[in-house]
Amino acid sequence: MSKVKVTQVKSVIDRSKKQKATMQALGLRKIRQSVEVELTPQIQGMINKVSHLVTVEQAG
Repeated sequence: MSKVKVTQVKSVIDRSKKQKATMQALGLRKIRQSVEVELTPQIQGMINKVSHLVTVEQAG
């Protein structure tokens, strides 16, 4: 599996509880915070659900 860097770019204020929980599960709490995660099918699904709140790039 490859690693990706996920960065929060928008706030979770006024978002649904599911989206807030997904962001927490990814390990993101603050804007401009980044985490490196393995790109598994589960993580890819989580990223797809909050794609409007994050940016994704290949980790190097």
